[in-house]
This record gives sequence, structure tokens and C-alpha cells, in this order.
Amino acid sequence: MTVATWNINSVRLRIELVARFLREQAPDVLCLQETKCRDAEFPAGEFRKLGYEHLAISGQKGYHGVAIASKLPFTMTDKRDFCAVGDARHICVEFHPIQHRPINLHNFYVPAGGDEPDPTINPKFAHKLAFLDELATWIRADKIAAKDAILVGDLNIAPLEEDVWSHKALLKVVSHTPIEVEKLGNVFAAGPWVDALRRYVPKEEKLYTWWSYRAADWAKANKGRRLDHIWVSESLGPHLAGMQVLRDSRGWERPSDHVPVMAHFEL
Repeated sequence: MTVATWNINSVRLRIELVARFLREQAPDVLCLQETKCRDAEFPAGEFRKLGYEHLAISGQKGYHGVAIASKLPFTMTDKRDFCAVGDARHICVEFHPIQHRPINLHNFYVPAGGDEPDPTINPKFAHKLAFLDELATWIRADKIAAKDAILVGDLNIAPLEEDVWSHKALLKVVSHTPIEVEKLGNVFAAGPWVDALRRYVPKEEKLYTWWSYRAADWAKANKGRRLDHIWVSESLGPHLAGMQVLRDSRGWERPSDHVPVMAHFEL
């Protein structure tokens, strides 16, 4: 089984890129973030043409939005409104891979947090920190990772020093500040979770999933960050069979600034 996650930065604008990815990689499940459309506007027909008949969508006009497209049927769909602000930032499904017990899959789009890493003057950053606190509390209280579970998405934080092009340069830049790293660490420990990407790439090696639009030549500058994550419950850790970061897709025509990330399982 293969599960993929991708911040697509408008699913309607980039549906051809999504179709290319699905044709070439054919994951069993694709989780999208920043779909930027209402549920009724989601291009469901395009996914079904490609064999992804099972869809779970949580969208809103022009902003945020998450979705899960799957070849596997769902036995449950749910979503949670963190911080009670009405943002479409979470959706969950349960599915039953053949000859395996149920797996819960959580797809998240954590708030970006704006530009100023000071919650006293930046409401967006304050929202991000509150979101992470509530997320950690919920995971711990509801024992989300006590059963077979996968948590994926654009978590908008690069936690390790080698998850950014320059640890020193980004210490005061939103996505890599010490307070964000600490709070994401609390979310991780609340599982506890297994970091599927770092299972295969040692923490001493650089690993990125996002490159800014601002660089004229993103590949040459290579000033990336690892903002996209796949975590699995400890019970699923032994079933991990590999991962991929599709770096080349950043060079496709009119790309997202994020690239798809995949985890492979042997169940």
C-alpha cells in the first residue's frame, strides 16, 4: 500500500499535474492540502476517471481545504474544526486494506503562521501555536496513535536542523523557530509517532519537500524546507517499506511550491 501527501496549492488550477502524478506513481491513497475550493467545486470526476472513486473532501472558497482520494473504500469519514474558526484543515478516513485491520488516516493543513514569529503582534502566528497545542492535546486524550494510524500533511514546520537549508539563517523565520519546533515536538510525542521520512533518511542528511517561488532558479539555489510529513503509529512502524520525495515535480510546468511525498507499506 502506498499513501501520498501533497500541498497542491489549488487543485483546480493544477488538476493536470495531479493527473500526471496519479498516472505515473499510482498511489493507493492521495492526501491533498490547500485545495482552495468548495466541496461542490472539487474536480471529483477527474479523480474517478483515474480510478480514485472514493473521495473525502473538506473545502472552503479560495482558502485552505483538504481532501483524500483513494482506490480503497472508506468505512468512516470525519473531520475536526481546530480552534473553532471554521477552517477546512483536517479530514480523517478509516479504511481496511486487504487482510489488515482498520487504519485511520488523518490529513492536516497546519496554519502557516504569517511572517512575524511573535504571537503578541501576529494573530496568524498565535493561531498556529494554539492549533498545535490543541492538536497535541487531542491526540493524547483520544489516543489517536494507540491504534493503527497515519498522520500526513503540510504541517508547515521544518523541525530538524537538516530540514532547512540553513538552521542559523532560519531560526527567526516562521516554520523553523524554536517555539514552533517545540510545539510540533509535543504533537509528535503525543502519539507517539514514527517519522516515516526520517526512517529512511538519517537526520544528519538534508531533506526538503518545499522550495519557495521567490527563487529564480529553485533547483540551483536549493533553499528548501521539509514542511510536509508522514507519521505513522508505532504499530505501523514495522510495516513501513520505503518512502519517496518527488523532487522533480517542483520543475513541472506551473508547479506547486511543495512536492508529493509517499510512504510505502507492506501489510
